[in-house]
Amino acid sequence: MSTPHQLLWATTFMAALFALSGCTSLPPACPASDDLKPEQLHGMWTVQLDGAGPHWSLQLGPHPEHQGSLRGELTQGALRYPVVADLDGQDFTLEESHDGRRIAATWLGAVQVQHCDWSITGERQMGDAKRPPQSFVILSNRLR
Repeated sequence: MSTPHQLLWATTFMAALFALSGCTSLPPACPASDDLKPEQLHGMWTVQLDGAGPHWSLQLGPHPEHQGSLRGELTQGALRYPVVADLDGQDFTLEESHDGRRIAATWLGAVQVQHCDWSITGERQMGDAKRPPQSFVILSNRLR
């Protein structure tokens, strides 16, 4: 038979061992939008322009020549466009090229993180200023 004092001591001792063992560590929290770093945007994304039409795929990775910048490819079927991108806080900028030399479109958006689901929303402006901007949503494929 254990006395109440012994039971309290044993419970306290077990709780202390459990805490010291690291078993109470929780998974890392999702970063806030302001805490995102460019390397956290590496990977595959799904792009929707103007909320309609077929989706595009966007692959982002590290830029080999500019530390902290991103490089990748925007694809849809046989279309493949090289892109470069930067992240400054929540502000996301992506430049799309159709020939590998000139900028064909500039994407300006903001990153949102809600419950570890990341998205980027904004507007895509084609190099021809006569065309109206297109709204876009870029969704992370991490949770898909």
